[in-house]
Formats: sequence, structure tokens, C-alpha cells
Amino acid sequence: MSQDRASVAHAAGAATNVWTRPQLWWRVALVTAGVAGMLTGNHRIHFFTTQSNLILLGYYAGVLYWMVRRRTTDPAAPRLRGAVTLWVMITCLVSHFVTNHGENPLPGLVDGDAATLLANRSIFLLHYVVPLMALADWLLFGPHRVVPWRDLPLWLLFPLGYAVTSVLRAVLFPTAPNRYPYFFLDPSENGYGWVLLWQVMLGVGIAGLGAVLLALDRLASRPAAAVPVAEPEKVVT
Repeated sequence: MSQDRASVAHAAGAATNVWTRPQLWWRVALVTAGVAGMLTGNHRIHFFTTQSNLILLGYYAGVLYWMVRRRTTDPAAPRLRGAVTLWVMITCLVSHFVTNHGENPLPGLVDGDAATLLANRSIFLLHYVVPLMALADWLLFGPHRVVPWRDLPLWLLFPLGYAVTSVLRAVLFPTAPNRYPYFFLDPSENGYGWVLLWQVMLGVGIAGLGAVLLALDRLASRPAAAVPVAEPEKVVT
């Protein structure tokens, strides 16, 4: 009974102090970084970067409204948060390791003309800052262990659907700008079998990344091991 009262008191304290909680202001900064990245660059809707960041902005804007309205530090639709985190982390990792071959992005933030600097900083926000902030939110703030392992296949539907619709768009609209947003969707030189092989490899990597996020979520919720306290030695008189 005393534990229930303590839980209620803790929840009430969190509710009344939501404006002072780090969860709120971290998510405000996350949304601010995403909006700044979207507004300062030329981001077309058919790129995965744009779509994943728009989904993230929509989700966390809703979370902020929920937190203020309900006076809670917990996000709305916590199971969706895992999917959003995975999708924006795909943006980060595929951009860095696949399309940019692991190139250091930092020099592009200080070298170049004004237009180039603005574009590079916009890309940096959407490819690095927003994904890593979302990952930190996933790891640092609860609730944890609310996403079951069976959700992982559902998380893969959006990346798979993106790949399929991107190829269909190129077939149906051959004169569209940026016909193939990414080289691994372009069958022009190597055929559709090569594209399919890339999708299988990326799918396996994305599934592995999702599994890592779920495992880290469970590790983050584990309480710290108690340090045993040595009993004082008895004095024999």
C-alpha cells in the first residue's frame, strides 16, 4: 500500500513539474533542430531523409502537446517511438556509411560559400543531430520495455514500402526529377536483381539495428545492481 502511494506521489510530482523536466526540453530541442534542418535546405519529399524527419517531427510535436496537456513526462504512443527512432537512425547510418562512404561531415560545416554552408548544416542537422538526439531520447527517457519484440517486423514495413514505391515512381514517371533518389535503387546499369540484392542487404541491416534498439531499451530499464554492505564484525568479549 505504501508503494502505491509513493508511485502516485511520484506521478503527481512529475505532473506538476513537467515544465522543469529534462524530457520536455530535450524534445523541444529535438523538434527545433528538425525544423531548422528542414527549413534551411532543399529537401524533396521523395528522399527517405525528408520522410523520416517529417514523421519524427510530427510524432514529437504530438508528444510535446501530450506532455503539456496531460502534465506527464511519458510520451504518447510509446510503441511508435521505437519505430520513429529506427527510421531516423536509418537516415543517419545509410547516409554516413553507404552514400557518403564514412566521410567526415564536419569540414563541410565551416568550408565553402554561404549557400554551401547553409546546405551542409541543414543536412548535418537531419542526418546526424536529429537522429542522435532521438536515439538519446530512446535510451535515456522512459517508459522502457513497453515495445514487444513482435513489433520489429512492423518497423520494417516503412523502409520496405519506401523502396518499392521509389522504384514504382521511377517506372511510372521516368522524367521525374531525381528519378532514383539513391544509387541502390537504380537498376539502369546492373539490373533489378542488383537492386533486389541491395534491398535484402539493407533489410537485414535494418532488422539488426531494430533488434539492437530493442535490446538497448531493455538494458536501459534494468536497475543498478545493489552493492552489498558488509556487516560489522562482532566483537568477542
